[in-house]
Amino acid sequence: MSEKITAAITAVGGFVPEYRLTNAALVKMVDTNDEWIRTRTGIEERRILTGQGVGTSDLVVPCVQNLLEKRGIGAEEIDCLIVGTVTPDMFFPSTANLACHKLGAKNAWGFDLAAACSGFLYALTTGATLIESGRYKKVVVVGADKMSSIVDYSDRATCIIFGDGAGAVLLEPDTGGYGVLDSILRSDGAGCQHLHMKAGGSLKPPSIETVTNKEHYIYQEGQAVFKYAVKGMADVSYELMQRNGLTADDVAWLVPHQANKRIIDATAERMGLSRDKVMLNIQRYGNTTAGTIPLCLWDWQENLKKGDNLVLSAFGGGFTWGATLLKWAY
Repeated sequence: MSEKITAAITAVGGFVPEYRLTNAALVKMVDTNDEWIRTRTGIEERRILTGQGVGTSDLVVPCVQNLLEKRGIGAEEIDCLIVGTVTPDMFFPSTANLACHKLGAKNAWGFDLAAACSGFLYALTTGATLIESGRYKKVVVVGADKMSSIVDYSDRATCIIFGDGAGAVLLEPDTGGYGVLDSILRSDGAGCQHLHMKAGGSLKPPSIETVTNKEHYIYQEGQAVFKYAVKGMADVSYELMQRNGLTADDVAWLVPHQANKRIIDATAERMGLSRDKVMLNIQRYGNTTAGTIPLCLWDWQENLKKGDNLVLSAFGGGFTWGATLLKWAY
């Protein structure tokens, strides 16, 4: 009988742009203040990709290069590249397609996956199944978003939250029981009304009217989303622990989507985890949508020990949410 193949993370990469948009700078743009932003969200600054002719692929490429360097392999060794994003460079070709070209990943196929803030978890589960099938040996999963491209900087409800960034993991086959062990993923399109982008798709194609009416920006009803997110993220993370017979003592780290510190605190509380087991970098990067979870792994990798149980948890627009159990492989 052949050994069970799991998809282990063998390297992590990350990239954030240099430009820092601080709360002090935002105060000059919209009617808000530093204390209000910090107490509501926990954010102090966010990174913004500046310059002409740059898109999400320009976050993906340096991020994947960082990962390849750490693993000591070349881009031609990548079998597949999956990019979780809702801010692709363009509708087609996919950002993964463009990134493979820029990286020189000549032997890779790839695609984009859109699940808003749950994009990385959805992509990670998808990538893991490709490894588990035995057909692929090196799958790169990226979460990346240039949120500044769809944020209305005159809307104080949303412009304080989002930033730009990318994180990536390399998945390789493992037979020692490490890697992605379980995932519970959920979606409910009824949540669309509370968080979406009104125009730009086939339902409402771009027109002079849609641009004038600012319908190509994030539309969010904060209170409703907050309520659903607290329940969704907390419940699914707890359910994952129960399903795998884990107590709070068995979990080394919660790796939560960085949307709002209060949502993260509520999730940790439901899981029975102390604050020192929760990865938090929202104060530095804000909400980078699909980028938050892998950026946490990138920031914390020095603290991770082989065999650590990690619970990755997210909630995103539409709605999408989920949690993944991961055993750290190095």
